Amino acid sequence: MAYDYVVVGGGIVGLSTALHLQRGRPGASVLVLEKEPGLARHQTGHNSGVIHAGLYYPPGSLKARLCRAGERATKEFCAAHAIGYRTIGKLVVATDEVEVRRLHDLRARAGENGIEVEPVSAARLRELEPAVAGREALLVPSTGVVDYRQVAEAMADGVRAAGGEIRTGVAVTGIVEDDDGVTVLTPGGNHRAGRLVACAGLQADRVARLGGLAPDFRIVPFRGEYYELPASRAGLVRHLVYPVPDPQLPFLGVHLSPTVDGRITVGPNAVLGLAREGYRKRVVSARDIADYATFPGMWKVARANLRTGATEVLNSLYRPGYLARCRKYCPSLTLADLRPHVAGIRAQAVLRDGRLVHDFLLRETPRQLHVANAPSPAATSALPIGEMIAEKVLRAAAR
Repeated sequence: MAYDYVVVGGGIVGLSTALHLQRGRPGASVLVLEKEPGLARHQTGHNSGVIHAGLYYPPGSLKARLCRAGERATKEFCAAHAIGYRTIGKLVVATDEVEVRRLHDLRARAGENGIEVEPVSAARLRELEPAVAGREALLVPSTGVVDYRQVAEAMADGVRAAGGEIRTGVAVTGIVEDDDGVTVLTPGGNHRAGRLVACAGLQADRVARLGGLAPDFRIVPFRGEYYELPASRAGLVRHLVYPVPDPQLPFLGVHLSPTVDGRITVGPNAVLGLAREGYRKRVVSARDIADYATFPGMWKVARANLRTGATEVLNSLYRPGYLARCRKYCPSLTLADLRPHVAGIRAQAVLRDGRLVHDFLLRETPRQLHVANAPSPAATSALPIGEMIAEKVLRAAAR
């Protein structure tokens, strides 16, 4: 059977794209291929479940715009599909004078991004969160929490209800493009489509290469390690509690995250991964290491972030170091509170010149569109991202 569209990748961005292709062209035949035995097995199912408001992102950036739209769209989607979520708010906590200045900058950025925030004094912070210490804070009331695996499954149900097919356990081994369409090769047989969209996350550069592209980026895995607080500490905080991010560093820092089901996670850090899909510490992939070790851009990233990287590795190996980062704004935490929790892996696109890609990155051919980078908050932004990608593909088909 020939399809109008094949989507490679059964995470939340791929499923949203398939759903919006069907909405934009009712009756179109859509096939979603996922190499894992189930959907949402990687980044979608290994994050802290935060519905972000878009506080941190540069005004005017695609990431800022899509996050603002995604926060609203995610909540509306959850309400329409009876998916539980909680709008608990986020507190960004400053603990010294440098962080206070950065917090004021964040407040100004929030205004430019059209995000409602509330300045919080030290006294008010103690009222809101008695276990949290800080000189000032910024409250983002619209931030929420959800289980994105449930969101992805509801999207998949929508794809099927509209006549689409979803096949799991199917790895793409080749992509052949010609003037009339694309042939997708898999071990179980080939699939013909008018157009292909790849939302391959941790494998984005490899799938692009299968499609005949010569990608100017490489996916580098950063392993985010989480801990979970014991049940006896489940009420320690009611809001999400974040440190003030350092603008010189690429990640937000370790935070306390109440989950939609009432637990609290602590994390993540950001350690260079030894395998793209190595969620356990001792998983090593020689192929994955060789991929980034032989890429010139990775060496530039390493030189620019040597001290930060060494600190992250040390804190990964030495729990008291990790704990110290948390105690900076939550001093009552102890080593006994840090219980093991499943890690996540961030698919970070790195360019040949050593720049980390912090916004969405797309690469195209006449019949293919590849999502090369879908950074956090991709889960929050999945619905508007999928709509944007679908509109782009449908416009190309109409030309």
